[in-house]
Amino acid sequence: MKKILFIAIAFFTIELVSAQETTTDSNDPIYSTAGLEKKPEFPEGVTAFYKFIAKNYKTPSKSVKGKVYVTFIIEKDGSLSNIKVLRDIGHGTGEEAIRVLSICPNWIPGEKNGQKVRCLYSLPISITS
Repeated sequence: MKKILFIAIAFFTIELVSAQETTTDSNDPIYSTAGLEKKPEFPEGVTAFYKFIAKNYKTPSKSVKGKVYVTFIIEKDGSLSNIKVLRDIGHGTGEEAIRVLSICPNWIPGEKNGQKVRCLYSLPISITS
């Protein structure tokens, strides 16, 4: 029983520390797309973004189907940071989503009051192999 309690405390401590993770530009607020005058966009549009994902995403050797849900921050310069998997379908699908997003070209950042801002973006990636 003590071991289980210790493991639970260790898990929550790790979660607490990772929840306090900071970025290089932590003084700037992060906006949702709902509150922006100009939403961030992938150059050439969302269709081109999904083509980029399809071209670069390597599906696992096992036959899997489903969706990987990811979030990331689009920085003021259009780069992606804080890429996180909210839910995946196993077999390395989440890790592969992080890999592909980390090599993604810069986006056109969102704007609020005429200024470029950091923006939280989330999306599903459909896997069909």
